[in-house]
Amino acid sequence: MQKRNFSKSVMWATVKLEGSVADKCKAIKAAGFAGIEPNSHMNRNEVIDAMKANGLSASSVCSTAPGGLANPDAGIRQKAIESVIVALEDAKAYGADDVLVVPGRVDENTAYDECWKRSVDSVKKMLPTAKKLKVNICIENVWNNFLLSPMEAAKYVDQFKSPYVKFYFDIGNVVNYGWPEQWIRILGNRIGCVHIKEFHRQAAENKGRWEGFNVPLTEGTIHWAKVMEELRKNYQGGWLVSEQGAPKTPEELKDISDRFDKINVL
Repeated sequence: MQKRNFSKSVMWATVKLEGSVADKCKAIKAAGFAGIEPNSHMNRNEVIDAMKANGLSASSVCSTAPGGLANPDAGIRQKAIESVIVALEDAKAYGADDVLVVPGRVDENTAYDECWKRSVDSVKKMLPTAKKLKVNICIENVWNNFLLSPMEAAKYVDQFKSPYVKFYFDIGNVVNYGWPEQWIRILGNRIGCVHIKEFHRQAAENKGRWEGFNVPLTEGTIHWAKVMEELRKNYQGGWLVSEQGAPKTPEELKDISDRFDKINVL
């Protein structure tokens, strides 16, 4: 039986080529990608025109309100909520189903239980808009000391009892404290979208954890064959989105796309 391949997208914020939105979309298409993950609050008409001119689709939208949904300051939380609502409206305009949302950050000023409660309250306030627009709020696992296990992440999503709250699974981000294939199996159909990103455990251990990301796609310690097997079994979406590196030239962008292809057929 032929394996199901996923459509390739790239996170807009990672593409560091100079030029207009149209110029970047042209380079992204030439590199072999089928889609982009725009940032929220971009010029919608400019993005739509550039995608249309280059035969690209929007896989998802990245909200530009990281962490604010659990901020101790109610005013900051409200601004973050309003910002994510704009991202949901962006996604609707682009024809995308998913918005990447960072729920909050646990630190010396924000306790774990407080982050949970505040972020949940914020998501509940955004849910009517998500339901109306039929766009998913996708909670991403970032290095924010929060939702540190797949069991906990599943519980977080399930509490909303809504098809419009899902999980945005970043493969590279969990390697520091877990195995992505296990997360995928446990999260199952809760996964709304997926970030492709490499990580090298030994580099992180020897040089500092951020160095774990400083490795080309396919050259880290992620077992991509296992990851792809679990994605094909459990992930119902059609997009995989590259958040790999910061390509500054068409050649660097093409290299990421080519490495992506090697993963897609495993």
